[in-house]
Amino acid sequence: MLHHISFGVSDIEKAAAFYDAAFAPLAYVRVWEDLTAGDPDQAIGYGPAGGGDKFAIKLRGKEARAPGSGFHLAFAAPNQEAVLSFYEAALAHGGTDNGPPGLRPHYGPDYFAAFVIDPDGHRIEVVTKASP
Repeated sequence: MLHHISFGVSDIEKAAAFYDAAFAPLAYVRVWEDLTAGDPDQAIGYGPAGGGDKFAIKLRGKEARAPGSGFHLAFAAPNQEAVLSFYEAALAHGGTDNGPPGLRPHYGPDYFAAFVIDPDGHRIEVVTKASP
């Protein structure tokens, strides 16, 4: 249903460091970037290598606002190890814990997820249903 989504960020370099590191275990990479110094519309698109962007960060400076409680974006992980690695990388690069990696049996018997908040306050989940 969705083609892509973007988050407004206050600091493109800080956000890029976070997403570059956190997405690496998920095999999501920068597929395009527009990082002209001084341009107020700088942006980076992420997705599978060789594909189009499915997620982008866009510089919005002081105007950047994360949606309120109740909104989160879930990214697919290939396995539980990738969920763990995402979580560790996210916390090491400015993210905040919002639910440690683990099984969530109330979502399904194989639902393994982790929840973080990015440096701009966006709520992110990474999930797999693959067995260990």
